[in-house]
Amino acid sequence: MASQDAKLILYTNHRCPWAHRAHIALEELKLPFEEVIIDLDTPRTPEYLKINPRGLVPALSYNGEIIIESGIVAAFLADAFPSHLVPASDAPGGALRRARIALFVDAYFSKFQGSLFKLSAAKTDAEASTVVDTAVANLVKEVEPLLADAKPYFGGSDKLTLAEVLSGSFVLRLLSSAKAGIYPPSLINQIQEKAPNFYKWAQAVSVHPSVTSIYDEEDVIAHTKKRIEKLKAAAA
Repeated sequence: MASQDAKLILYTNHRCPWAHRAHIALEELKLPFEEVIIDLDTPRTPEYLKINPRGLVPALSYNGEIIIESGIVAAFLADAFPSHLVPASDAPGGALRRARIALFVDAYFSKFQGSLFKLSAAKTDAEASTVVDTAVANLVKEVEPLLADAKPYFGGSDKLTLAEVLSGSFVLRLLSSAKAGIYPPSLINQIQEKAPNFYKWAQAVSVHPSVTSIYDEEDVIAHTKKRIEKLKAAAA
């Protein structure tokens, strides 16, 4: 167990959903930390590359020790500062709970979120429709059953878990992007109809204060639209 007096410095960017994971964990754990914003629209500085040679965010300094990669950062915080997020692996039922969370996170990203990333490359409405149909089919098959006992959070929890820490920033952007017209209307319509467990869970996650604490919807949506325009222009 880490000391609550540990010095934490988070190198981050509020637009990045991966870095957002660390913010959700820190907010939920009520840990004080210093924040350093890294500009992701310009080449990384030599100073930051010494901290994280990969040039990505987040990076977490824990008493001077650098931890990188969002999933590793979030898991470290959950382990170092024990809480309701996830039980210890040697606690009764802890290993099984961790395995279930790991399966959920894998299913969400590999089967659903990964499919949605392909929307930015869709050149026609028909192509976009195919992407949506595939993503929703994967969601229904792989993710929906894992949320059957959500109350309202993963595994019957009434508080956020590590499952929401690792997926919440993407769920928030999913709903925001759909509302802003970045995603076809059919996406949310199909999710609401075919994956009610997921839809109900997503609604709860997307309004939780720990998930929304750094989220500037207007800025993120504007930046996302610009990025998609650049990708489409480059592919034209």
